[in-house]
Amino acid sequence: MSGRVFAGARALYRAAGVNGDDMGKKPIIAIANSFDEFLPGHVHLNKVGRIVSEAIKEAGGIPREFNTMAVDDGIAMGHTGMLYSLPSRDIIADTVEYQCNAHCADALICIPNCDKVVPGMLMAALRLNIPTVFVSGGPMEAGTTVLADGTVKSTDLIDVMYATADDSVSDEELLNYEKTVCPTCGSCAGMFTANSMNCLTEAIGLALPGNGTTPAVSAARIRLAKQAGMQVMELLEKNIRPRDIVTEQSVHNAVAADMALGGSTNTTLHLPAVFGEAELSLSLDIFDDISRKTPNICKLSPAGTQHIEDLHRAGGIPAVMGALLDKGLVHGEALTVTGKTVAENIKELKAHIIDPDVIRIDKPYAKEGGIAILRGNLAPDGAVVKQSAVAPEMMVRDVTARVFNSEEEGVEAILGGKIKKGDVVIIRYEGPRGGPGMREMLTPTSAIVGMGLGADVALITDGRFSGGSRGAAIGHVSPEAADGG
Repeated sequence: MSGRVFAGARALYRAAGVNGDDMGKKPIIAIANSFDEFLPGHVHLNKVGRIVSEAIKEAGGIPREFNTMAVDDGIAMGHTGMLYSLPSRDIIADTVEYQCNAHCADALICIPNCDKVVPGMLMAALRLNIPTVFVSGGPMEAGTTVLADGTVKSTDLIDVMYATADDSVSDEELLNYEKTVCPTCGSCAGMFTANSMNCLTEAIGLALPGNGTTPAVSAARIRLAKQAGMQVMELLEKNIRPRDIVTEQSVHNAVAADMALGGSTNTTLHLPAVFGEAELSLSLDIFDDISRKTPNICKLSPAGTQHIEDLHRAGGIPAVMGALLDKGLVHGEALTVTGKTVAENIKELKAHIIDPDVIRIDKPYAKEGGIAILRGNLAPDGAVVKQSAVAPEMMVRDVTARVFNSEEEGVEAILGGKIKKGDVVIIRYEGPRGGPGMREMLTPTSAIVGMGLGADVALITDGRFSGGSRGAAIGHVSPEAADGG
């Protein structure tokens, strides 16, 4: 912003606290921060923003921080609040794009954490195509819950959701779950949508190594935030932009990592939207093809009993990517925000699997990936299931269809004891148009599991599922009921 014509703009920047001597000499670095006090995944992000801001100043930039909205899907679950969740992704993308373009940002740091914020900011970064680094708030630690019989159990949010529908759990024990399952700030401890997207941002190459799994409360997360602030300045100097990083190779890498990790089915909504901003196609057929070639090597909650902190201790995303690279399942030549390739990062970090019980490349949990794409007379245009979380006995099943026209109707029937073993709950008119907003169905899937029917009752919907859903939960049925499906 040099020259006489921009004197007014410079005056306003001065009024906002920018040193006038820096104008036109130092680059303006936008910091898109999703801090708010509703979400445990975001309550600490104001501190992350300060660390990033100081690092940018130290590296010679002018940091300018602003906030986006964020919806907590767990709080919005089971009522009309969920109508606002998925659409918030596009509002977040617009907010970041508008702020950066309107105020002439030269580069961008994105600080997301929870479900829709990560893909929303990714979409904006690819629209803007200015040097960008992502640094999330990190995952929360798993809870430790002492059950009524004295058993000590590693828990997360999903455990209390299941317990609400289990009549054998007393009110006192339910309160104990409520107090212990979410012990720290950060995104919920399992491989749910937030952590899936943060891990995949690292696999894509738009976040530094460690971004997906470093715990929110660790000193390493503070160091990572500072490193991100320094690194964006290096990217600006080298003119490395998101679309230099996000290529067909990184599309493949993201989906392969998703399948290996057993990520949330919501990635089939978010990744195509993200890559579409870079004019790259990601169809369900690509998901299906890569899933059939990529083994499921991690089984974190809700599919298993391990958590993100266990994946971190086992080597994190660098170890996963290194294992996949050794098997020829990812592209090592893909560029990342370190300025180096995937293969170079793995070599420099000496990334390897520290715990083969967590990252099982040689003895995978399944030969195919964690997500499967299904087609049939109910879903001629496709449906999605997290197959890594489906009980083996549910893979082939004769069932009786019980059809409901809303989530509320389905939940009432499940909790009312009207759903029996061998039934399949079909919830329709909950798609993008029919909902509207394509609500998550964690409440009915939790009710099915809580009622002891997780290995006996399937759920099929044109809505979507939380990353925390488990069991034979088939979503995204297309075309949706409101579109004649």
